[in-house]
Amino acid sequence: MALATVTPRAAALNALRADHVGSLLRPPELLQARIDFGAGRLDRAGLRAEEDRAILDALRHQQDCGIDVCSDGEFRRSSFLTGFSDAMEGFVARDMPPMPWRGGNSHGSPAPRAVVVAHALRSRGRIAGAEAAFLREHCPVPFKVTLPSPLVFALSAYLPGVTDGAYPAREDLIAEVAGMLAEEAGRLAEDGVPYVQLDAPAYTRWVDRGLLAAQRDAGVDAGGLLDAAIAGDNRVLDAARAGGALTAVHLCRGNLMGRWLSEGGYDPIAERLFTRLRCDRLLLEYDSERAGSFAPLRHVPADKVVALGLITTKSGMLETPDDVLRRIDEASHIVPLEQLALSPQCGFATSMAGNPLTRDDQWRKLELVASLAREVWP
Repeated sequence: MALATVTPRAAALNALRADHVGSLLRPPELLQARIDFGAGRLDRAGLRAEEDRAILDALRHQQDCGIDVCSDGEFRRSSFLTGFSDAMEGFVARDMPPMPWRGGNSHGSPAPRAVVVAHALRSRGRIAGAEAAFLREHCPVPFKVTLPSPLVFALSAYLPGVTDGAYPAREDLIAEVAGMLAEEAGRLAEDGVPYVQLDAPAYTRWVDRGLLAAQRDAGVDAGGLLDAAIAGDNRVLDAARAGGALTAVHLCRGNLMGRWLSEGGYDPIAERLFTRLRCDRLLLEYDSERAGSFAPLRHVPADKVVALGLITTKSGMLETPDDVLRRIDEASHIVPLEQLALSPQCGFATSMAGNPLTRDDQWRKLELVASLAREVWP
């Protein structure tokens, strides 16, 4: 399927160089408001008012940092996934084995996780409509709305013996979720959202031999699932693009309180993903040796921009400008400089707990992204 025609608005956005993935550290007042809401001490209107205040403050800070694309920090979600799961009937919390997180205190006990139960998902309403409406009203600069890749749910929310009552295979769940997300992506574009991003961290399970072996041991058809995931993401991307939005896919190796899930370069998936995903922009993690070399970027087509995720969100350590400039120069020997941009490697708070850095650290890192982008692409 051919890509939809790129609109002038999307083409102009794709030329922006200082990007970021989306999530931001929640301020203490918002974290407390969520605790109070969960305990019944605060009603939904009170929680919404605190979210509004926090988002307005975050928008001001992002503009002060000089970043080219703003977000609401995902402040209305408890994690990057819950915009979707909160909008659906058919998820239930189940105790699941801990995921194999690495780094930090990576030892975990079984924890509740939202899984799809034995009946089909049903929509309760919009997934990100309220987020988009608030940003349209209050953000005078380009902004993005993020959606999760369907693949994430096929791996984290699919419980054999339960989910297969409604979706016999993981590929079936991908197709269902993709259809729902495509409808939302199309509506977001129609609503005037200029930039729609799919967060797809699960693709990097294919770059880690241990995780890939674990999938196969669990009876997962890795090749078929990867094909289904790309097809599902493309349904969502096509819908957003047809409505005139800039589209992006973000890949990382997991991001939870400074920890990660997978390790390995993009080599095993680069040609397949970079050429087949019908997006305008790729936001790729490149903040550590875990991500491998820039060599797989040779597979990036000439019509895609790569935002190099060279600034880590996993710690407060601030990168030195010379090191970042050197790495941009290194990447530009593989992908022309005009096809590159700069961003942090992931969000600052994939979940409410956030990563082990301060909000001041966060703003300094975004300021660094913006200042270096202006220096490299004046």
